[in-house]
Amino acid sequence: MLYFLYEHFHINIFRYISVRAIIAFFTAFILTLWFLPLFIKWAKQKTTQPIYNLAPENHKTKSKTPSMGGVIFILSAFIASLLSVKFNFYVGIVFLAMLGFMIIGMIDDLGKILNKNNQAGLSAKAKFLLQTLLAFFISLILYFHHFDTYFYIPFYKHPLFDMRFFAVFFWTFVIVGMSNAVNLTDGLDGLATIPSIFSFFTLSLFLYILGNAIFSRYLFFPFELGVGEVVIISTATTGALLGFLWYNANPADVFMGDSGSLTLGALIGVLAILAKSEILLFFIGFVFIIETISVILQVGSYKTTGKRIFKMAPIHHHFEQIGWKENKITVRFWIIAFITNLIAILSIKIR
Repeated sequence: MLYFLYEHFHINIFRYISVRAIIAFFTAFILTLWFLPLFIKWAKQKTTQPIYNLAPENHKTKSKTPSMGGVIFILSAFIASLLSVKFNFYVGIVFLAMLGFMIIGMIDDLGKILNKNNQAGLSAKAKFLLQTLLAFFISLILYFHHFDTYFYIPFYKHPLFDMRFFAVFFWTFVIVGMSNAVNLTDGLDGLATIPSIFSFFTLSLFLYILGNAIFSRYLFFPFELGVGEVVIISTATTGALLGFLWYNANPADVFMGDSGSLTLGALIGVLAILAKSEILLFFIGFVFIIETISVILQVGSYKTTGKRIFKMAPIHHHFEQIGWKENKITVRFWIIAFITNLIAILSIKIR
């Protein structure tokens, strides 16, 4: 809509991605702040969160907290983006990931809520299959649209090699991996929210550079015409997450549920692909990756040796078990996420 105003009424300020991105940020923030209290009031009677039986004891007190808050902030980000963005191919791809993964998460959340059982949603195999099919479809569309298939690494200016059709499988792995990584991290109040905000902010910088012919040439980044518009979706999601954090900070009034966490992870994965920063996700999504690695190590160790490396996995539960308070764990993970995202941003010039 804002770009329409520029085209037809010559309101020049709406020509700029930076201006529309800031407007999308505040629009999503206000929409989330407006609708979440209404949702919480309704959801307290309908969608309280079933707690996993093996979760730490202090989590049992959260059983009456409403879930599926992710639907509100994702839709708020979607609406804010629609109002501000100039629609193109890359915007369509991100919207597909946003709505598709939200629906998968909603199906899983509703199964748990309606059956009042944390294990009653989609089975792990069914959820993984749906995620993989959607991610593979998105990756195929990118490939046949002739999106850049070169493989880039941080702190190096030139691509290493052309992945060709293998890029489809690599991108699928990135999207599904990040989707599940954020989902695993979403175990404490606000734990996944702030690292996600840092990730979207960092990816917004990279996307803006790649979508700008002058900046991309100066900084030796591959130029992708039209990808800059995706910055607006990224900043809208950031604003929506800040609005969500208002109610998700400890003690949380609402949880994001799989409808939020699966979608955030998938979006981070898709944006990293569009920003040619898949490997840089090690820094951008460091907290999410460490949480995932802790689960892999725990399961692998138990199946091969019968012993556990951590008292409980994902690793934030391990720290709970050794006596750290929830707020201390959350804030320390936020600090780590902030530092690793600064390292990622440094890679823009140190190349």
